[in-house]
Amino acid sequence: MDAQALRARLAARDATRPLPAIRAAEDAPLPPAIAAPAGSDDAVGLVDGALVRAAVLVPFLLGPVSGVLLTKRNAQLSMHAGQVSFPGGRIDATDRSPEAAALREAQEEIGLDPARVELLGRLGDYVTGTGFCITPVVGLLPVGVGLDRLDLVPSPDEVEAVFVLPMAVLLDPAAPRRQRVEWRGRWRDFWVWPHSEHYIWGATAAILVHLAAVLRGE
Repeated sequence: MDAQALRARLAARDATRPLPAIRAAEDAPLPPAIAAPAGSDDAVGLVDGALVRAAVLVPFLLGPVSGVLLTKRNAQLSMHAGQVSFPGGRIDATDRSPEAAALREAQEEIGLDPARVELLGRLGDYVTGTGFCITPVVGLLPVGVGLDRLDLVPSPDEVEAVFVLPMAVLLDPAAPRRQRVEWRGRWRDFWVWPHSEHYIWGATAAILVHLAAVLRGE
């Protein structure tokens, strides 16, 4: 998928609209998800209390290795320690928009220059069991530039690694798998994406499932 096709696919439908609920075999409903589209049935009861607004940048690389850029968080962080995530964080009072917050956080976390990001739009908000409502902001990094030429400088206090989930994996409908865990007294399902080094799950994996469906035109 080239840059023109990526832009066209994201513009072809309302990517902020939540996808229909995913069903198990014989159309039986799955257990509630551990991260769910805001406003969906799965989001009901997921969190007690007010949600914290957050934004993440979903950055596309279209170069020697095309795919979506991801980070592995520092294992010593107080929340989501050691987890795979998109660059991002809380929306501050000084942020003019989710886009501004996502770009600011990406610069702070991995040293990504906001001027090198072409914003392509948003996906629908996601609610997490840890109390966040996340707005995913999709961006395109300089076309033809590989990860090694982005001159990223990850903040060691926040990020342990920066890597790419290849486009071929992202677009493969058979790649993500559902797993199940008992959490807060209920069985909940979550997505997991295959990777040789990193465990990609939770809200990040759910957003990737939504993104992949948009790119496939579903």
